[in-house]
Amino acid sequence: MNLLIRNARILTLACGSTPRRGKEMHDLAVIPQGDVLVTDGLIAAVGPKVEAPEGSEVIDANGRVLMPGFVDCHTHACWAGSRLDEWEERLRGLPYAEILKKGGGTRATVLAVREATKKQLAAGLRERLNRMLREGTTTVEVKSGYGLTTEAELKMLRAIVRAGQDWPGTVVPTALLGYALEGPLDDHVRLVVKEMLPEVSREFPGITVDACVEEGGWSQEACVRLFEKASKHHPLRVHADRFISLGMIPEAIRLHARSVDHLVASTKADLVALAGSQTIGVILPGSGFHTDGRFARAGFFVDQGGAVALATDCNPGTAPGHSMPFAIALAVRRCGLTPQEAIAACTVNAAAVLGLKDRGTVEAGRRADLLLLEHTDERMLAYEFGGNPVALVICAGRVCRESR
Repeated sequence: MNLLIRNARILTLACGSTPRRGKEMHDLAVIPQGDVLVTDGLIAAVGPKVEAPEGSEVIDANGRVLMPGFVDCHTHACWAGSRLDEWEERLRGLPYAEILKKGGGTRATVLAVREATKKQLAAGLRERLNRMLREGTTTVEVKSGYGLTTEAELKMLRAIVRAGQDWPGTVVPTALLGYALEGPLDDHVRLVVKEMLPEVSREFPGITVDACVEEGGWSQEACVRLFEKASKHHPLRVHADRFISLGMIPEAIRLHARSVDHLVASTKADLVALAGSQTIGVILPGSGFHTDGRFARAGFFVDQGGAVALATDCNPGTAPGHSMPFAIALAVRRCGLTPQEAIAACTVNAAAVLGLKDRGTVEAGRRADLLLLEHTDERMLAYEFGGNPVALVICAGRVCRESR
């Protein structure tokens, strides 16, 4: 099947390094008026004027923006249960410590996930994936982490893979093995390293392994212990500096982690070091919006030459949102990114976080994951908020959603 999108303002992002760094992130390599030809799920040609084979389906963009599909590179979108009552209690001023004593917080999600079947987890995730697709997300990373036992973690990963099989876009599972704790830290870390990691490696070879370093949770030392074992067979990612800086960034750089995510409390010295490394910084402004009003200094990080990616952090506790356009609006207003930098952060750079080299730009030979916006100016993605700016979504060359 051949599909021609003509008369579009094309954001190709086909310039510079991958991922984009520093000033490169501002250049979207725009073709002001051009065509894109899609053949057999791939981009066949891009340029000011492209001839299509006879019988091709033609979509006239009428000058609107055509760009890569959004890549949401950090989510916890597989869960069960509800945290709505807990959120209302927090609005009323109940301390989080009291909520935990009542069985709320992450522990409530852990228990709900354990009680749910794989089929139920997959069905809930699929509903969220469909909502993401409607707002332009064509690739989604989904973490485990709410299981805490080997059996429950494997169930989550199987559910994530299952949901992705029925979805037009791409789902990338991540094994978040170092998240919450069950019992003393040393005992839980021993379980993860000695039992859980080998089982995950056996069933999901090469899957990315993630951990979350937080006060009262996984320590830097525990995370390093897991990562040094996992790095022999798995890429690494880490949550760090969400509330306070615990010194994980230098270790992440040393261990060649693909990304460090959150960065809210990171010191300037650590951000400068991260910017000078090959590790990507991932910002998650939805979490700050929903919880404490704190946001990562992404503009400073980019000014230091860093590569930043942007994601929703979709989860039931701290970021119950799935909209990448809203994440862009927040990143520009609260994290210091320009609209152009935010677009690069959730396309080409987010794809680099996931190790995906076949998407994130509009170039011949790339997977045809494309968005046609309602707008003729890409800055509207950041300027407006609260609505859906996506007119048409294409996954692997197939039109998945149209606004008309």
